[in-house]
Amino acid sequence: MPNIGFGELVIILLIVLMVFGARRLPQIGEGIGKAISGLKRGLNSNDDIEVSSEPKRVPESSSAEGMPKQTTREADVVEKK
Repeated sequence: MPNIGFGELVIILLIVLMVFGARRLPQIGEGIGKAISGLKRGLNSNDDIEVSSEPKRVPESSSAEGMPKQTTREADVVEKK
């Protein structure tokens, strides 16, 4: 992987400036900064995760009350002669 020098960074910055415009660059930078800070907060916070050794079981109903009824039809059989 080649190293990126100062000249290449300036060229990339100019291309980004031409594509997005000077007015949108602060918005893009702010969005990237918020995404990075949110990622760091998510990686550092282990308090929200609950780990249990036993999986939770959902009680099974005998007649699948919430599911729509399925109807079956016999297909017409065509015999070739």
